[in-house]
Amino acid sequence: MPTTVKCPKCGKEVEWKKENRFRPFCSQRCKLIDLGAWANEERSIPGNPAFDDLMSSDIDDHLKH
Repeated sequence: MPTTVKCPKCGKEVEWKKENRFRPFCSQRCKLIDLGAWANEERSIPGNPAFDDLMSSDIDDHLKH
């Protein structure tokens, strides 16, 4: 029995197999809609708010001390 997952965008059941080039999405359309949400900053990965306004060089200096 093939492994199936739900498309993160529309919820349609999708077979998880090498031939499905859009996995875990069901189609290019759902994949592009999801990508657009990331590009518009509607989605994000939580980080440490203490470092939100720092540049990477500032973080390096902070870690050295």
